Amino acid sequence: MELTTVAEDLAVVHDDGEVRRYEDLEPDTLYEHDGFVYRTLPDLGALVARVGTVNDVHFGETECGVISGMDLGPVLSVPDGAEPYPELMNRCAIAEMRRADLDAVVVKGDLTCNGTDDEYRTFLAFYEDAFEERLHHVRGNHDSYHGGTFAARDPFVVDVPGVRLAVLDTARDALTSGRVSDHQLTWLRDLATEGDTPILLFGHHHVWSPDSRERPESYFGIHPDDSERLVEVVAAHRTIVGYFAGHTHRNRVRRVSATSDVPWAEVACVKDFPGVWAEYRIFERGITQIVHRISDPEALAWTERTRAMYGGTYDQYAFGELSDRCFVVARW
Repeated sequence: MELTTVAEDLAVVHDDGEVRRYEDLEPDTLYEHDGFVYRTLPDLGALVARVGTVNDVHFGETECGVISGMDLGPVLSVPDGAEPYPELMNRCAIAEMRRADLDAVVVKGDLTCNGTDDEYRTFLAFYEDAFEERLHHVRGNHDSYHGGTFAARDPFVVDVPGVRLAVLDTARDALTSGRVSDHQLTWLRDLATEGDTPILLFGHHHVWSPDSRERPESYFGIHPDDSERLVEVVAAHRTIVGYFAGHTHRNRVRRVSATSDVPWAEVACVKDFPGVWAEYRIFERGITQIVHRISDPEALAWTERTRAMYGGTYDQYAFGELSDRCFVVARW
């Protein structure tokens, strides 16, 4: 049994395949449900807008739990003739996001498994049909590694009420790690000085922390040199209130000394455990991140199977703490 989600008005408990939703709660109030004691997120005023994000949707993938050079197991798949699990999980995620009445949807990378045009067309068939002009997307390493050029684009901004969404392409051809170019950093500096509207920054790869004692050239996320420069831009422009990535397939929030309380967040994937999408609620006096576990019974059956991947270590790694999933991004 897990307390999956806590917002200012909502809590969700998952008990294997059973979902218990506790709604119409009071903000900043202590509750106890199903043995969990928790406090709802604070009252930040009237709701202005909602933004949804997903990442690591991996259309075209057929085997789950594979890491090159490692044999931890189990490797999982679905029977021949069954709906492919990326299509199942994304179909269910889309259904939940459509019910949430979102102002924008950002898909932040790994749209495909093998970077093929056919996989990308499948992604578009699912997401463009569902969200039309509200959809915005960028590539990840699975899309760029094999030389795919789709969704490679200049940084762009999406304006929704109360906030600006800035999206970076952090992918590099033939590499799994990421980068942020000089052009993107200059663009971001200029954007951050255009006004005082808060900016939520999105990209596929997570940053290396400048507080780290190690500086590996082969860092799995954004290269340390580029990470350091990106952190410097955020530190110099307080309009940028958070950076939100995928790539690692886990829920995690870090804060670095140079940017104080600014969250550098990673959100778990859609395609396997825990199977989530993230909501950003924009209020008059702040912004929150709310991670939702996809709760369709078919989706839960698949994500419960994939919980045991990587020698049984995946559930603790991927799920994170409640504070990694649901938190105040910024308040004013």
